Amino acid sequence: MSPVEEFRAEAREWLPANLDRRGTAVADPHTPEHVAEHRAIQRRLFDGGFAGITWPSEHGGRGLTPAHERVFQEEAAGFVTPDFGILSVTTFGSCVPTMIRHATPEFLARHVPRVLRGEELWCQFFSEPAAGSDLAGVQTRATRVDDGWRLDGAKIWSSLAHLADWGMCLARTNWDVPKHKGLTWFGVPTDAPGLTVRPIRQIGGSSEFCEEFLDGVAVPDAERIGDVDRGWSVTSTLLVFERGAGRPGAVETPDAPGPLPADLLAAATGRLGEREVRRRIASAFVEDYVVAQLKARIATFSRLGKADAGVAAYGKLGLAGATAARARTALELGGAAAVAWDPAEAGAGATAHAFLESKKPAIAGGTEQMQRNGIAERVLGLPRERAVDVDLPFAEVLKRAREW
Repeated sequence: MSPVEEFRAEAREWLPANLDRRGTAVADPHTPEHVAEHRAIQRRLFDGGFAGITWPSEHGGRGLTPAHERVFQEEAAGFVTPDFGILSVTTFGSCVPTMIRHATPEFLARHVPRVLRGEELWCQFFSEPAAGSDLAGVQTRATRVDDGWRLDGAKIWSSLAHLADWGMCLARTNWDVPKHKGLTWFGVPTDAPGLTVRPIRQIGGSSEFCEEFLDGVAVPDAERIGDVDRGWSVTSTLLVFERGAGRPGAVETPDAPGPLPADLLAAATGRLGEREVRRRIASAFVEDYVVAQLKARIATFSRLGKADAGVAAYGKLGLAGATAARARTALELGGAAAVAWDPAEAGAGATAHAFLESKKPAIAGGTEQMQRNGIAERVLGLPRERAVDVDLPFAEVLKRAREW
């Protein structure tokens, strides 16, 4: 038996003895109660040796291969595994993998085991009111003090920051160099004195995003991630992970397409005999599969060290278009039943809610236009757009902006 199959047998024996079987109910991961429950599940995974399967062993992981991660996911598909909503993505898919590449060994020893035990969840303090897609234009200020740093500024669109324990925060440490050269990353506890986190109510009724205000937040230098003033290299790494490349367990080989999408079949109940309805379901099914294979290709590029933020942008751009198109298809197939429902009925309104939220992938993590720019310039080698602020000291850029 191969090592991977031995690992499968180990997981197959451990799972039913330690995790509950997955039911049909869909829980809302955006509640403190849900997060607390799933922290305990994460701790069970850690104690059983199934947390951080591909993460380095020196940081508390198992140091195994993506194939090991894949077989565990296959075996665990029928069980309740940790689900922290988007915090699962930011913590395990973006923040910690970026830290592993850039943070000090002491920082990693302090934080990564706590993540694997479910004791720390991380969000991203990235975008700002005046710096969204232009991330190098952030104005949150990090000022040197005797015992570390003082952070002052504002962040916005931080996913589930009100449920996170730490934020990975981008701040400006040097105003007298061009904007990409004066940035530094810090780890900031979300309960730090001087930090205010406010959820933002969205069009679909949820509050996934938050805004933050930093007023004299003290951060020890030990919580710095990467070198001072060289935060753009950390940012580039984070963007690759944020756009889906290189995440643990990412599928790198083509899978069978699987069954037709159950949600679209349910939306079209009573109309499956119509040729156009069948065509639209098949079209959405094919697009789902194409996006999955695009992500698989990007994951392979990442493993081979060939994926940068431009390559990863293909996956983000493909997902954005497919999500919007699929949500519209479900709404149109559902007809009146998709926009009017009995609120007492379990799962009612899911189609309409998905439609309202469907443009989020086209904006979050960089707009579609920014993804196209990245692909054009980084992958296709097209000329860069003219920019007047790239080589100027950032303080001078702000001064000129006030005079325009």
